[in-house]
Amino acid sequence: MLTSKDLHGVMAMMPAFATPDANDIHSTSTIDVDNLKAGVERMISDGGDVIATTGSFGEFHTLLWDEFETITRATVAAVKGRVPLFIGCTSLNSRETVKKMKFIREAGGDGVLVGVPFYFPSTVDNAVQFYHDIAEMFPDLAIMVYHNPALHNVTLPVDAFKRITQSPNVVAMKDSHRTTFEFLRLMEVVQGKMSIFVNQAQYHPFASLGAAGCWSIDAWMGPWPVLRLRDAINENDVDTAKQIILDLTAGSGGPPNLSWRETAAKIAIQQAGYCNPGPLRPPFVNVPEAVLQNIQRRVEHWKGLCEKYRPRAERRATA
Repeated sequence: MLTSKDLHGVMAMMPAFATPDANDIHSTSTIDVDNLKAGVERMISDGGDVIATTGSFGEFHTLLWDEFETITRATVAAVKGRVPLFIGCTSLNSRETVKKMKFIREAGGDGVLVGVPFYFPSTVDNAVQFYHDIAEMFPDLAIMVYHNPALHNVTLPVDAFKRITQSPNVVAMKDSHRTTFEFLRLMEVVQGKMSIFVNQAQYHPFASLGAAGCWSIDAWMGPWPVLRLRDAINENDVDTAKQIILDLTAGSGGPPNLSWRETAAKIAIQQAGYCNPGPLRPPFVNVPEAVLQNIQRRVEHWKGLCEKYRPRAERRATA
């Protein structure tokens, strides 16, 4: 089973690769398996360290059950055990999460990305109990906590991890909501038990505080800026890491709008051309012109970063 020691570097948050008709409300089989395989193959070949599926950006909320089965099987087959894979199974209720976890295990998955059931806000005690319950039910699955307070309606405080880490198969967390002081306190609790992946824009300096890696959606526009950041951090090249962080944030387009954050990212990936994620799924199909214009600026900025950082990242990968 995967442990925290296996988890580090760049975690690429995978889109739910969509067929050309996926934007039609009548469509019922919208996973483009061929584009998924091609995208995953390229990401792993180029140096991505971890693959994660079906989070918010991975459109778990727009997929039918049969489509969830398809994307799970296809991703397991595409990864082929070459890097750690975490399949998202966040749901509206605990029983649906359990159903998904059973299927992931049957399909050959060895890791799950799980947020607290979220339609109504959970208490912290119930959130902790949720992780205890699924960890006990699935001792052979590695569990990554998916911490997204804005969408899951609960913030997991540092003290909660004193209890969450009592389950040895809770081995990681996707996080991005800690101040430096909170992160230091968190690492005191989880060190050696959980690998913490922060947002790409936090990777420096949070790596020096104990972050094992970063999660990135933008990597699917071309992973080289984030891979170069990883390498700079591993080489203790602080000046380069700092410059890359400044470059990444310069093209962010300002504070994220939750209505379009993940949607805009998928359109940007489509335009960047690194892989083909396919169209948006309903009901996220009518995108304001101002959002589209910002996406275009974001794509051009990222392409420039790829040109800047790709040569060194590729040389490092082949060294």
